[in-house]
Amino acid sequence: MRRVHRSRVYAVIIDTPGDEAEAAARFWSAALGVPARPLEDQPQFTSLRGAIPGLATAVQAIDGAPRIHLDIESDDVDAETARLVALGAEQVDRWLECRVLRVPGGQVVCVLPDESDPELFDAQASTWP
Repeated sequence: MRRVHRSRVYAVIIDTPGDEAEAAARFWSAALGVPARPLEDQPQFTSLRGAIPGLATAVQAIDGAPRIHLDIESDDVDAETARLVALGAEQVDRWLECRVLRVPGGQVVCVLPDESDPELFDAQASTWP
């Protein structure tokens, strides 16, 4: 029997080539009127807290082409990944507990465990059979 699970869009991530990440963080900070704060525990990320109400927003230094991707958090990463794969996504990578999917159209979506504010998750998450 399949377990019901929940998920929601958690974050908008601005992926930027590593050598441009600092300038990109300064740009987005000024453009959006929010502070840019590097995350001590994950130095590839610079938080843009408050840029999009209800969503984490960050610049991420990457080894690759610039893009913007969504993070989807779920209380069952395996079930959410399977749901999205059944809809046409393809899992292309895995980073820690995060599943990296390429969706129809070529965009990237990451599925990760729900670790945000529990009240926000409860209020915004969709329930899936």
